[in-house]
Amino acid sequence: MSFSSNVKAEICRAFPGKTCCARAECFGILLYCNTFTGDCIRIVTESRDLGAMLPRLFKKAFGFGFDELPEGDGGKQSFVITGTEKLQAILHTYGFSREDTVALHVNLGVLEEECCKTAFLRGAFLAGGSVTNPAKGYHLELTTSHSFVCRETYPLIQELLGVYPKRTVRGGSSVLYFKQSNSIEDFLTLLGAPVAAMEIMEAKVEKELNNKVNRRCNCDDANTSKVVDAAQEQLAAIRRLEDSGRLESLPQKLLQAARARQENPESSLTELAGLMEPPITKSSMSHRLRRLVELSEEG
Repeated sequence: MSFSSNVKAEICRAFPGKTCCARAECFGILLYCNTFTGDCIRIVTESRDLGAMLPRLFKKAFGFGFDELPEGDGGKQSFVITGTEKLQAILHTYGFSREDTVALHVNLGVLEEECCKTAFLRGAFLAGGSVTNPAKGYHLELTTSHSFVCRETYPLIQELLGVYPKRTVRGGSSVLYFKQSNSIEDFLTLLGAPVAAMEIMEAKVEKELNNKVNRRCNCDDANTSKVVDAAQEQLAAIRRLEDSGRLESLPQKLLQAARARQENPESSLTELAGLMEPPITKSSMSHRLRRLVELSEEG
């Protein structure tokens, strides 16, 4: 199952307790489903969990079921209502007439209570929503073929979440979407999918931890390269001093530093400083080696 399928399965586990919420959830499904006209309602879904819940949900909301149910268990499932009386009852519930379905909109009179507004968004996501696996990226969207519905869902989300989704048009459909992980987490929690929201949080923490480790490794690699380059420069300077016969005539402190570097070409400044007699600080060791390089360049 995809991450979206898991999210919808989690949402479907919480069945509306009140009839008003069942009607609000059906409203969201109808406005974001495949077909909602005065002649036909067709809801097509690949979600097994939504398919199992739809007949119960419509029965609770309207007192009747679908005229056509899906055959078999595989692939897409199609739920259809074509009966005139059923269609009229549904349209009347949402304050529509048969002609109104040409330009559908969100009738806020059906969504007066906050629980009903949340239920509406649950239905909208179940029918027209998707969310990307957080391991790949952060993207959640609601897609509908009704532009007015998209525009009117926009402030509804802001009212409940305190943030506005972004809007776009794709292939003739209107899309509301989030790309911020925090907004997606809050939205899924609102819909009743806290487990999925937690998965996004965990994925984000894991990504941040991996990025931190990578940055640390890159930094360590860079520092290691600098240490190696500096050691090679110091060894080359010591060889020049040796070849010119000047090494043995250097002050004892510098000669001791030179011998320590020659014998320990991969050691750090701190390690070399501890080899001095008596031991010295890292900065003092750095000064001695820098002085060897300067002397070697004096000719």
